[in-house]
Amino acid sequence: MLTELDRILDEVKRDKDLDKEVLIRTLEAALLKAAKNRYGHNVDIEAHFNPEIGEVELFQFKIVVNEIKNPKIEISLEDSKKLDPDAQVGDSLGSKIDMADFGRIAAQTAKQVIIQNIREAERENIYQNYKDRKGELINGIVQRFDKGNIIVNIGKAEAMLPVQEQVPRERYRQRDRIKGYILDIKKTTKDPQIILSRTHTGFIAELFKIEVPEITEGIITIKRVSREPGIRTKIAVESSASDVDPVGACVGAKGSRVQNIVQELKGEKIDIIPWSDDPAKFVCNALAPADIAEVIIDKEQTAMEVIVPDDQTSLAIGKKGQNVRLAVKLTGWKIDIKSKSEAEGDFEKTFQQLTKIPGIGETTAKTLFNEGYFTAIDIAKTKVEVLIKLPGLGEKKAQKIKQAAGDFIQQQALNDTPPPSLNKKG
Repeated sequence: MLTELDRILDEVKRDKDLDKEVLIRTLEAALLKAAKNRYGHNVDIEAHFNPEIGEVELFQFKIVVNEIKNPKIEISLEDSKKLDPDAQVGDSLGSKIDMADFGRIAAQTAKQVIIQNIREAERENIYQNYKDRKGELINGIVQRFDKGNIIVNIGKAEAMLPVQEQVPRERYRQRDRIKGYILDIKKTTKDPQIILSRTHTGFIAELFKIEVPEITEGIITIKRVSREPGIRTKIAVESSASDVDPVGACVGAKGSRVQNIVQELKGEKIDIIPWSDDPAKFVCNALAPADIAEVIIDKEQTAMEVIVPDDQTSLAIGKKGQNVRLAVKLTGWKIDIKSKSEAEGDFEKTFQQLTKIPGIGETTAKTLFNEGYFTAIDIAKTKVEVLIKLPGLGEKKAQKIKQAAGDFIQQQALNDTPPPSLNKKG
């Protein structure tokens, strides 16, 4: 038969999701503290939960002695025999404390400790439940607002969506349903801080995992995500199965899958990009929907000059540079967009600069340009053993044009040096 205390413990366990054993230890600790406050901290007292009567019992232990010097911790042999006929000097003898002796103050102390310990146990329980859930999506209800932060009820705990993790154009009211990405769990002296985000790129990735079963099954992999929250996202995907189109699977029939995500993101545009191990191809994919005419790669600087048809320039760059900015974030390459006419003008200018170097004719200049050598400095800093690998260049010619490039740079420096000023006296 359940006692009143048993019923209270079961109720608290159910409401607070706390282990019954934890609650029992909390009660024992609370009553023990109250007893020591009353009888003295040097007194030997123990608290034990008795499941048969459903109560926490307190026992005070005293040492059996022939002559009492400290009655708080000692009991005479004569008195001990009344409690235990077999008691001997040196024994530690326990006697139950009458709970009625506690009084109102002791009971209040016990109550405060119980509340405090239950709160601590509840905080620890929440922390343990969520500490391994970073990177997950969670649903909640907007509960209140605190200095711009949104406090979200996520069931048996509260989470916070900070101002900096909110999408600027999204607006919420109390009792609105909200989905968030668990960014961090912080253990504090107050409640555990469960930090949510709706701006993190992981939020996008997790939404796609929900909508696209092939991602959960491991057939499609999300390689990278770049995002300007509330405006536009680019997500690069790859398929491990030749018969599964990663972009098509993410878009879904008639766009159903991606539209569900766009709806959750309140209209944010999403570009789904096929991943490629070829950097040039990947950059071209990332700049979609613009058409690309040509790509010039500078591996040393991790940079690319991307040439597009004149009518595609604004599309490649995007509104306020957004398209190219997201492509840079997605690919990790610096990208310089140029129109075809602009690039042709640059080509002619660069080509003419190369032909000014003594010993470099039009054919050699064209070879150097096509291989990414645009200035005398590019040629001068390149080793001869690298230059001789270029089409049409032998060792002697490579040495000659490298020397010529170095001399040309020195001559240019002299030409650019201003004449000395004349300081007249008198």
